[in-house]
Amino acid sequence: MSDNDKVTLPTEASDVTQGDGPVLEERYIQPLADIYKVLGDPTRLRILHVLLHNEVCVYDISRKIDMGQSAVSHQLRILRNARLVQFRRAGKEVYYSLADRHVYTLLEVGLEHVSE
Repeated sequence: MSDNDKVTLPTEASDVTQGDGPVLEERYIQPLADIYKVLGDPTRLRILHVLLHNEVCVYDISRKIDMGQSAVSHQLRILRNARLVQFRRAGKEVYYSLADRHVYTLLEVGLEHVSE
């Protein structure tokens, strides 16, 4: 997404009066819903939490969340397809990390919201 395509939300209630605020463009609705759908799975949230600060191999992820490697790999594929994680190969090992700072921010804001 280029700077010209960035969407901004009103930051103050006074910026939107009686429904006169900007409407989210249709082209953003489904991709945004898809991201939240992926984030709506508890297993995927556990995996993302493991990846918050470190690059981690599949074996270590599976050990930390007490789940089989094939099940973890399946969830990682979904996260990768949603562009929420990235990976790199080192020999036979595959290491995963958050795709970018946006993913970290999504998790951080969500955790802040539920902990209030």
